[in-house]
Amino acid sequence: MSASTAARHGATLTKPNQTSLNLQVLLCLAGMVALWTLLCAVSHRAPDLDGMEELVWASSLELGYTKHPPAPSWFMYGLTQIFGRPIWLTFFAGQLFSALALWFVWLLAREITTPRKAFIITLFASTNIYFSLRGTIYNHNTVQLWSIVGATWLFYRALRYQKNSSWIWLGAISAIATMTKYSAFIQFAAFFCFMLRQGSLKDKRTLKGLALSLAAFAVVVSPHVYWLGIHSFEPLRYADNALETNNYIDSLKYILYFTLDQVARLSPMLVLLLAWWYGQRKNIKASTDDKQRYVNDIAKWDRSFLLWVGLTPFVSTLLISAVLGTRLQASWATTFFVLYGFYTLWWMYGDEQSNLRRILILAISLHVLMAVGYAIGRGPLAWYSGRETRSMFPGAIIATEMNKIWDQHVPQSPLRLVASDTWMGGNVAVHSGPKVQVLIDGRYEESPWLEPKTALDCGALVIFSRASKDDPAPSLQKLFDKGKWQGTAYVPWSSAKSRAIDLNWAIIEPNQACTATH
Repeated sequence: MSASTAARHGATLTKPNQTSLNLQVLLCLAGMVALWTLLCAVSHRAPDLDGMEELVWASSLELGYTKHPPAPSWFMYGLTQIFGRPIWLTFFAGQLFSALALWFVWLLAREITTPRKAFIITLFASTNIYFSLRGTIYNHNTVQLWSIVGATWLFYRALRYQKNSSWIWLGAISAIATMTKYSAFIQFAAFFCFMLRQGSLKDKRTLKGLALSLAAFAVVVSPHVYWLGIHSFEPLRYADNALETNNYIDSLKYILYFTLDQVARLSPMLVLLLAWWYGQRKNIKASTDDKQRYVNDIAKWDRSFLLWVGLTPFVSTLLISAVLGTRLQASWATTFFVLYGFYTLWWMYGDEQSNLRRILILAISLHVLMAVGYAIGRGPLAWYSGRETRSMFPGAIIATEMNKIWDQHVPQSPLRLVASDTWMGGNVAVHSGPKVQVLIDGRYEESPWLEPKTALDCGALVIFSRASKDDPAPSLQKLFDKGKWQGTAYVPWSSAKSRAIDLNWAIIEPNQACTATH
């Protein structure tokens, strides 16, 4: 965009004003993190399943896990070293990475348009369910948001300015995105499609940059690739199994439900745009110049970038799934819409400062409404109605009951190991102390933080419930049968209206090696 055009549309801001906008964006992001974290912390008794899984996996630093690559567990490990394992940590961590992703949206938007419009874009993007409500779910999808948007920003800068540093950082951040979830390659395919569209691969500078980027990618990702090799590529096989369907008709149904789910999850952005339009339409006396769409001030190359890089992930996923007949889950699209806030520029017009003020008020209001509604629905309403939601799972109560039973039978040794499924075992472990670990389903392959030869030296609490899982895994049942003491306890799920959770427990007695080695 030319200097004259920028000035005409209010793009030129003094350095203090730009600094002020940076601070305002940071303040909004901090407020978003605080709002969602606090309300979830006071309304939830347990995190989502994925959040609990990450708390369990954060028992140690591993180069990989049987289901997923390791980066999210590394981040959670670092956080648990600082904060311990409180339930609120999963909500805070998810929102923290969501806010970091939105910061990269802001940085990219500032490259493409004026600072005020960039702020508007960031506010629109923040209401996307993946950044807001589902941003409280700490899982591989949410954690991948920041690295995907960061890689997109670096890709833009690398192509625009051809600086070696941008190419190298692009490779490094892309490797982290890959070690968060392998679906990162869908975004890389979008980058490649854009380069083909623009003829970028004919530029020797781009080829050199790609070589630097690939080298940086290889260096960062190589330890995990080594782990994959010696573990028979287990996460890749898990991902492949997750794509399977019974038949092609089922695949088409998944595509339909997948698409409808995405529309619902993007709907807050549409609500925000409609609310802005409703207020704006009253200004019927606006001049023709004032009604020029914001997108008209964006360079053609930038518009192409936004469309190709932004739309390709979703469109290509639908096409590939339709051709191959694969299964789709709604949450897999978490990172597909990170640039959709930019598309509001195709609709918006008018004074930037006035629009920013209005969008800011509307976006904050929408966040508060969503956060309060989510907290009430997952908290008090779920409790009093007796709904069996994970948010109301009585993890602390179950842990207290199980520790009481343990102390009755093994008073000489504290509880250090819980053998159970990830959900039940995690709930008992995080409420029982920082040193209590989980032997997932009784399988050491899924619990690399444990040494098979010594894990049971200090005994173990084996527990399962058919309220949360139909039958225990065979390996867990074998451990249960080894228990010297066995029994069943019952705890209500939430209010008196809810059914009781059956807690089938067994205790494996500590051996003499416990005293010698611990």
